[in-house]
Amino acid sequence: MARERATALLLDLDGVVRRFDPAVAAGVEREYGLDEGVLTEIAMQWGRLRPVLTGQVTHAEWVSSVADALAGPAGGPDRARAAVEQWQRYRGEVDTAVLDLVREVRAAGITVGLGTNATDLLDADLAALDLVGEFDVVVNSSALGVHKPAPEYFRAACTALATPPARVLFVDDEDWAVRGARAAGLSAHRWGGAADLRYLRAALDH
Repeated sequence: MARERATALLLDLDGVVRRFDPAVAAGVEREYGLDEGVLTEIAMQWGRLRPVLTGQVTHAEWVSSVADALAGPAGGPDRARAAVEQWQRYRGEVDTAVLDLVREVRAAGITVGLGTNATDLLDADLAALDLVGEFDVVVNSSALGVHKPAPEYFRAACTALATPPARVLFVDDEDWAVRGARAAGLSAHRWGGAADLRYLRAALDH
């Protein structure tokens, strides 16, 4: 049976709307004599990351925990704190081609939401990236208390979009998030880059 035409689009933030240049973290690691990749490795350890993505700790507390874990390799707490703060000052860059799509489909009457596993810094990030007002709704895991790929997350997103799951097209760069969305009844597409824009326009009949 053919799926219903999507009338709402839900986009992941990091890896879809926002990109991070890995050279920035690598430059900080070189400056502070750290092993390549250690900042991301420590920051993304699930036991450390999950609480900040579900609102149990603040972004500032998470950053502090990263610095504490880095103190040994960095040669002391002060150097670790300085390295992490320098790394965190870079808030990424907007993929302008994706933003163009957002604007096009919204102009065509399609509801567009941002669906992200994020911290309580999200609003500040959206302001810094000039993304305030670019989405009809913003669904932030740390505000919900539940993260992708949980079905509760996607139910909340569909409620915020005022659209039934079968009418929502979700786009994410992670397989596990795409699988979670499909299990919750949404259409979902694994983002691979700008070449996918043509597919999304066709899927949205735009």
